[in-house]
Amino acid sequence: MKILFISRATLYSNAGGDTIQIGSTAEYLQKLGITPDIRLTNEKINYSDYDLIHFFNIIRPADILYHIKKSGKPYVVSTIFVDYTEYEKKASRGFRKLAFRFISTDAIEYLKVLARSLVNNERIVTPFYFLQGHKRSVQKVISGSSLLLPNSENEYVRLVKRYKVEKAYNVIPNGINTTLFSPGLPISSKENDLVICVARIEPLKNQLNLIKALNKTSFRLLIIGLPSKNHNQYYAACEAEAGDTVTFIGHLSQEKLIAYYERAKVHVLPSWFETTGLSSLEAAAMGCNIVITDKGDTREYFENYAYYCDPASPESIYEAIKKAAAEKYTEALRDKILAKYTWQEAASKTLSSYHQILGNQ
Repeated sequence: MKILFISRATLYSNAGGDTIQIGSTAEYLQKLGITPDIRLTNEKINYSDYDLIHFFNIIRPADILYHIKKSGKPYVVSTIFVDYTEYEKKASRGFRKLAFRFISTDAIEYLKVLARSLVNNERIVTPFYFLQGHKRSVQKVISGSSLLLPNSENEYVRLVKRYKVEKAYNVIPNGINTTLFSPGLPISSKENDLVICVARIEPLKNQLNLIKALNKTSFRLLIIGLPSKNHNQYYAACEAEAGDTVTFIGHLSQEKLIAYYERAKVHVLPSWFETTGLSSLEAAAMGCNIVITDKGDTREYFENYAYYCDPASPESIYEAIKKAAAEKYTEALRDKILAKYTWQEAASKTLSSYHQILGNQ
């Protein structure tokens, strides 16, 4: 069985949660005897070498359609269906905010694809996308797939609600590396005033409101991550807003994150939307109390074990962090993560999906 992973051209130059998901899935599939090749959408590919193509990020259909037509191969899609509606309505600025009052979310996505082609040189090589637009392109990708592989049941429900196309699917959970992220220090050693946020710095992740929430409070905030490629102005705004108790750490490898997860009492992702929140899973496994957005699919993963906040409200973010810092850590969330949300589990379910399509080859 020869599997080809295809993902966005900026998978490594503008790394995000999908970078971890793709790399970790490939790593753990290899432990099961399957070694997928990872290629980017702008690469020239010899499709004849492969039995099945595995695409990622259905919100980038222009990246996918070209390879579908060119290859003629069966394919699956890890949908990673992020919904930008809330962000565009409440947090975008200037032309984007004005435009959203008059055009749909899919039209906004269409304009973003055109902008990326001009600014980032992410070429659009699919005439269908130009002619039919974003919504029909997503529908075409869904319709032609052998299976969809969302990260949660709720993600699939949202996808069908938006695009009105049902398709066979298997839920493939996001996960953690259990070799790295298991507690090495007692929970009692945590620093009750230390809050960390591990995420790419960009408007969707909402670090600016997080900084506003914790400025001039008793909490110390460490923001770990690099600014997103297209959001240097947002990063500058975060730096300008940050008081003396806010520190920007920059990017850290997963190995180096361990020390911060061990020290922090609270990990927070006050995003405008999360399908999962990979760093929240990692932090929770390391004994952090979790503050996370109430927008997206997070409740399916974290249930009542997390402290939820409204990303639009610095006051809500602060109150959730205050509660999380005051409460004891519950082992029940760690137990759930170790049972259901590991890369071993994700790889096993992914391989079962491949067998479902290709048989036992």
